[in-house]
Amino acid sequence: MAGHEDGSPAPAPGPPLPRVLCDTARLLAPGDEAATGALWRLAEPGRQLDANVVRLPAAGRVGTHTEPDLDVLLLVLDGAASLVGADGDRPLHRGVLTWLPHGSARGVVAGPDGVTYLTVHRRRPGMRVQPPSAADRLRPGGD
Repeated sequence: MAGHEDGSPAPAPGPPLPRVLCDTARLLAPGDEAATGALWRLAEPGRQLDANVVRLPAAGRVGTHTEPDLDVLLLVLDGAASLVGADGDRPLHRGVLTWLPHGSARGVVAGPDGVTYLTVHRRRPGMRVQPPSAADRLRPGGD
C-alpha cells in the first residue's frame, strides 16, 4: 500500500474518510517566530474548501481589500491583531472567530507580538475565460 509523504497510509478505495491534516500547536512551536506567511494550506484533492494558517510578524499587515465572492471565517490561533473594516477597527485575540462576509472591506494588522490565524472559505473556482467587460469590476469604481 502506498503512503503519504508524512508516512501515513494512503486511504483505501471507497468513500472518503475524516483525516487529521495538521497539528496547529506544532506550527506555533516556540522558537520559530521568524516563519511568516502561509504556514499550512489545505491541498487535498477533491476538496470543497480552502484553508490556510497564516502568520504575520509584529505590525505585519494584510492590506484592506474587498472579497466580492467568498465569505471567510478567520480564527486567531495565537497573538493579537486588529481587524480593519469600513466601520472601524476591531481587536482580535486568541480564540476569536470572525466572519468576513463577501462584499465586505477588510484588512488585518498584527499586534506587537504578531498574529497567527486560520482562514477557511469555499474553494475558489478555477480560472475561466470571461468577456472583457468582466474586468471592469476590478477597476476602481467598477461594479
